[in-house]
Amino acid sequence: MRPPDSEPFFTCESLCVCYDSVEILHGVSLSIQPGELVGIIGPNGSGKSTLLRALSGTLRPSGGKALLHGQPVGRMRARERAHLIGVVQQKAGAMFAFTVWDIVAMGRHAHLAALQGLRPEDRAAVDWALERTDCTRFADRPVTELSGGELQRVIIARALAQEPQALLLDEPTNHLDINHQLEIARLLQTLNQERAMTIVWVSHDVNLAAEFCERVIMLADGKLVADGDAGQVITGPRLSALYGVNVPVLTNPLTGKPQVVMVAEEARS
Repeated sequence: MRPPDSEPFFTCESLCVCYDSVEILHGVSLSIQPGELVGIIGPNGSGKSTLLRALSGTLRPSGGKALLHGQPVGRMRARERAHLIGVVQQKAGAMFAFTVWDIVAMGRHAHLAALQGLRPEDRAAVDWALERTDCTRFADRPVTELSGGELQRVIIARALAQEPQALLLDEPTNHLDINHQLEIARLLQTLNQERAMTIVWVSHDVNLAAEFCERVIMLADGKLVADGDAGQVITGPRLSALYGVNVPVLTNPLTGKPQVVMVAEEARS
């Protein structure tokens, strides 16, 4: 869904990121165009969440650059970043018994002056985000009473209420059943297609990434090892090399996308 010949939304130039002097990302270079739906996959500890945090500006590079519209994202004010990107973390954190509506309304803080109450346009944005994520029906319930799938949709609704141009999501389908996984994946695809929203989605589920993302980035040991459409990136030899297991990669007969098949006995090459 990206417009042709557009300036990159996100850019990494030889990006390196350290935790406690240990380098997690090693010289990652890539660009993400406005309107792209990008999945980031890779083994545990490969640097997926670290890359997302660097793109969001919450982690400063130890080397290289992380740019948002050509500007170092870490040097931008938090309010300025919040107008451009909404972030959905892997863990929602402690939730007090606020109503769903109140939690989603917190996404409007970047649009308000200090001590300013919600304006009609803010309430309209909250209502739209609730409707878009199918949360309106339980808007008055405390978030502490929600299921995992419902809570995940509320957290996405809070990010949407910011009215960002892009969403960065860290494993938004983690710990959800198949029904809720598909709901979240289809929601992200719809936001991308109908609103040309730039979406970067970290996923442990290779099949979901293959099915819904128009572009897949694969990391391993903090390095970029593959970048392209799902058919180019998700191959049996590459999965075997990175995950240490031989699994068949077939073609989904309905969509033509690659599909990893789990078998009780390890596939023989």
